[in-house]
Amino acid sequence: MSVARALTIAGSDSGGGAGIQADLKTFQELRAFGMSAITAVTAQNTLGVHGVYPLSAEAVIRQIEAIGTDLGTDALKTGMLFSSEIIEAVSAQIKRFGWEKVVVDPVMIAKGGASLLQQEAIDSLITHLLPLALVVTPNIPEAEVLSGVKINTLKDRKRAAEKLHAFGAGYVVIKGGHAEETEQLIDMLYDGNEFSYFENERIQTVNTHGTGCTFAAAITAELAKGSSVPAAVQLAADFIHAAIKKDLKLGNGHGPTNHWAYQEKRTGRYGKQHT
Repeated sequence: MSVARALTIAGSDSGGGAGIQADLKTFQELRAFGMSAITAVTAQNTLGVHGVYPLSAEAVIRQIEAIGTDLGTDALKTGMLFSSEIIEAVSAQIKRFGWEKVVVDPVMIAKGGASLLQQEAIDSLITHLLPLALVVTPNIPEAEVLSGVKINTLKDRKRAAEKLHAFGAGYVVIKGGHAEETEQLIDMLYDGNEFSYFENERIQTVNTHGTGCTFAAAITAELAKGSSVPAAVQLAADFIHAAIKKDLKLGNGHGPTNHWAYQEKRTGRYGKQHT
């Protein structure tokens, strides 16, 4: 039996809602074997990030080498990379092992407002990592920073996507969570020629911690299993919509999403009480 392998290179979230923890939960729910290379340890919960402790570039390289020289991977995603040194080290390892199904989630700011990417690292991300990305998945604030385009309308989003594609990313997904639409949430995909749109009901909730990580991880799992990029994005949009709609109501701030909600919906157990 062939097992789909998915690797996440990202920071650890002690609260379990985002980062490595969210990625591995998503991989497991979508039947991909999850592996990780941790770039930083964070002390965080639903109220915010209380400390960021980056690992050395060497420690990150050794983790990736351990996977690349033995287990291998069918797709990988990057999340919180923190510094230009780590970004350049990760980019070098991706090229070393010839990994092509790369999903870049350009994590910059936590839900509570804490910075998760040093300012000087943004240029490194654009120069070294985006050209290696099959898919890049910024939210609107991240797309604004990377592209230099102020986004107020869907037309602005298109301009930003075109600029990000010009940096070398194969596909650009600009997520709609921060947009002005009130009833519908629209995620936009650009392949260099055409725009596609993925619409879901907008859910009013504060429990959205880890949504970006989970969305990118779902794309990664589906790519690892052989799905096309549009099909992977569609599933990821459905996965995170279910995870937000059936939230867990944990913590006193921005609570985590429900990583098993999508499979419960698929199997007809959505909304049933656990015993």
